[in-house]
Amino acid sequence: MDYSTLKNLKTSEFEDAADGYRAASHMASSAKDALEQRINVKLRESLSGEAAEAALTQLRSLAQDFHYTQVECGVISTALNALAADLQTAKKKLDAAVADAEGEKFTVGNDGSVTYPAAGDEYRGKTPPGGTANGVTDETAKALNRQAANFDPNPHFARAQAYADRITTALEEATTADEKWAPKLRSLKADDDLTVSAADWVDAKKDTGGVSDGAERYLDSIKAPPQHGSPVDNAEWWKHLSTEDRDAYISLHPASIGAMNGLPADARDEANRTVLAETRGQYELRLEAIPKEPSPKFVAGPRGARVHSPEWLDWNSQYGKEHELLKGKLNGMRAIQDRFDRTGWRGLPEGYLLGFDPDGEGNGRVIIANGNPDTADHTAIYVPGTKTSLETIGDGADHADLGRSERLWTQSNRLLPGKEISTITWFDYDAPDGISEATSDEYALKGSPKLQQFLEGNRTAHEQMTGDSGHTTVIGHSYGSTLIGDTAKIANWKESGVPADDILVAGSPGMQVDRAADLGIDPRHMWAMGGGTDDLVVRYGGKFAGLGGNGVIPTDQAFGGNILKSDAGNHGAFWDEESASLKNQAAIITGRHDVATLD
Repeated sequence: MDYSTLKNLKTSEFEDAADGYRAASHMASSAKDALEQRINVKLRESLSGEAAEAALTQLRSLAQDFHYTQVECGVISTALNALAADLQTAKKKLDAAVADAEGEKFTVGNDGSVTYPAAGDEYRGKTPPGGTANGVTDETAKALNRQAANFDPNPHFARAQAYADRITTALEEATTADEKWAPKLRSLKADDDLTVSAADWVDAKKDTGGVSDGAERYLDSIKAPPQHGSPVDNAEWWKHLSTEDRDAYISLHPASIGAMNGLPADARDEANRTVLAETRGQYELRLEAIPKEPSPKFVAGPRGARVHSPEWLDWNSQYGKEHELLKGKLNGMRAIQDRFDRTGWRGLPEGYLLGFDPDGEGNGRVIIANGNPDTADHTAIYVPGTKTSLETIGDGADHADLGRSERLWTQSNRLLPGKEISTITWFDYDAPDGISEATSDEYALKGSPKLQQFLEGNRTAHEQMTGDSGHTTVIGHSYGSTLIGDTAKIANWKESGVPADDILVAGSPGMQVDRAADLGIDPRHMWAMGGGTDDLVVRYGGKFAGLGGNGVIPTDQAFGGNILKSDAGNHGAFWDEESASLKNQAAIITGRHDVATLD
């Protein structure tokens, strides 16, 4: 970049452009939300049939377009602000050097050279003449110039040379910024179509990485998030950021923002939806890159037996494991998107993705809220148990663990209409993969800090938004109850307490204590229910495996809590629609303990 360009540069023009892209990002976000939370909901409520489903499919595709626009415009806005920050630093240096030179009556030329007048002691009847100092980029040449200036009889020469070198340094920095950002900005282009493909989302993630790598100076100007901060620390940091700074962090660090307890649900949701879309795009491209599974899979073997074909065996040895892994993870990601698409179905409120990672602590991380927990009068956090994974969390016609949380919302909303309800599926620990592993407390103990941090963050975000903590119930199914037990027990030891008003467990094999009071909660707010057939095996298996403190589990009278009536015929039936088990859980969630039926 030459002197005249930098001298006349108005970095505000880049900032104005950044504001325009940021506004476009916000408008795209609002359009996406309008489609998902209002238009699609009204369409679902008023129409049905093939035409309605076709229209919903097109509107969901349009929402994807808006989401992609939101993400890319956010990245472009941040890139332009970062470019402006880099150039502004160089321009300030240039303007300061020019002002200092002109303050001494030196003249700065259009090429950045500095002309100085005659001055100094007369030599042979002549005053040392003036001249022109030129900045150089080479450090050795700079040193030689300074040395020559120091020995020059004209005292102005040394100062003029210093100003010329400062001007050259500013031009070097501006040139470096221009060369860094020009290719990055040129690369921020979308395909000329209305289809957002997996490749588009992968490209968006690449764009974000490229901008993030170059935006150090810009981000350094924003207060950094607290290192290993508590939810309260995180909330205070976020509270004091400007809207522009928040947008920059969500744009460049969506995974970090999405995982930060204590931040508002809408901020975490925006960040995590970007992570979900980009991760899904990556996994879809990886799956497409695997050669197609050979057919037929089986051929006739000796004596007419069916055996795997040699081609299939070769394919399976090379690609089978990765193929199944990617299919399973993508199945979970589609289940999450399906939950968003179900908004409005039977009154289901908007969904908030409060946590997502395809790997997480082992089997993935999925935290989804039905309704905004920051403003809810009553919030329930449901913790699933053994065999939970990203691959299976939304499986089947009943949508597995995601569906259970949805039915809790529906039943609670029926019981307490007019009040705001939020139910959350919380899966952010390495759940045991089978029954043999579920006899160990290791997984629960390891996951307990994660749950405590989330609960504290949930309470903090609610207090920041409403000024009060609301009413919170933590619900554990099977091994999830063991995790809740460890969390509450450790919080009780530390005298911090678990941030919940009620604890409810279903099919619990034990909570690592033999008395409800040892959880640090009033036993009147401890609730348990059991079921039949295999649920008896789980509960009494946990009792004898040592998950219950001294062989006592929550459905024992000796535990000291409330035992709720349950009609669950098996270990997974506590959330069957219209069941007494589901209605009793809703009574606890809504604080209507008076309508809960005890066993």
